[in-house]
Amino acid sequence: MAYKWSNSLQIKVSKSNKIIKEFEGSIMTISFEGKVAIVTGAGNGLGRTHALALAARGAKVVVNDLGGARDGSGASSQASQEVVSLIEENGGEAISHGANVANFDEVQDMVQQTMDKWGRVDILINNAGILRDKSFAKMSLDDFKLVMDVHVMGSVNCTKAVWDIMREQNYGRIVMTTSSSGMYGNFGQSNYGAAKMAVLGLMNTLVIEGAKNNIRINALAPTAGTRMTEDLMPEEIIKAFAPEAVTAGMLTLCDDDAPNRFILCAGAGGYASASMFETEGCFIPQNAQNPETVRENWTTLTAQDKQAALESGAKQGEKFVMKAMAFMKSQKN
Repeated sequence: MAYKWSNSLQIKVSKSNKIIKEFEGSIMTISFEGKVAIVTGAGNGLGRTHALALAARGAKVVVNDLGGARDGSGASSQASQEVVSLIEENGGEAISHGANVANFDEVQDMVQQTMDKWGRVDILINNAGILRDKSFAKMSLDDFKLVMDVHVMGSVNCTKAVWDIMREQNYGRIVMTTSSSGMYGNFGQSNYGAAKMAVLGLMNTLVIEGAKNNIRINALAPTAGTRMTEDLMPEEIIKAFAPEAVTAGMLTLCDDDAPNRFILCAGAGGYASASMFETEGCFIPQNAQNPETVRENWTTLTAQDKQAALESGAKQGEKFVMKAMAFMKSQKN
């Protein structure tokens, strides 16, 4: 049986219901057979294509969506139910849940229903989000806080609800959704940018804490033509930025062979990685530690020839201590 879930994704299912994956003539080697995935904000846009693609590759999927408008107002289960129906019609397994990700009690109920039905949670895609765009001068603190609650606390709540489950089963894959607005800034999105940078800080720490239990956390920085961006791009550009192109990248962040602490940027067929680096810097003796001397050493402290991505915040402290110790040793010789 062959069927189509999107403009670019063709799926075939054998009589044994084992998915035989084909994409533009190539055998699909990334599989989610036997895995259970929760996708937040999965009623429309990127979340919808994420849920469909995971199901197409064998995952049992929880389609979470509050069903609100782009600004977070309102609620409806129609969109998530439609995604579930589409998955089931094509031989997959899925359930819907309308939890507001900013409400931990509702998130816990979603995870409990998932455990009751399938007994595990292997994958969490933190995709739910809203926009309340205005320049910082015109933005209310309520709008700032609401965006932070949905994006940051939504990711925290969902991750917290599955964390112990993943630890106990010694397996977990979590994808945070970040943005170029967080990494680089974007006019009118101080709330959104702050939230999207915050989830990277969450990822960086959880990578360290989850390593011993085979929990890998990565981040996706998408550019796609969805309900979230429909007013920001011309129609012809939105068509070029189809969400399926982003989902293709997302799937590489949550399978068995997924990387860890990786930021994947994706959109319109373009894929790149983003990283944070720190320069080697310099050491200034205590008797010369003043702003004038710091500025005099600007060229040295900004030199990029020995820059590196640090494994943890502690590595920065270690680097500076080693520089101080090397200086003290040189003074004794």
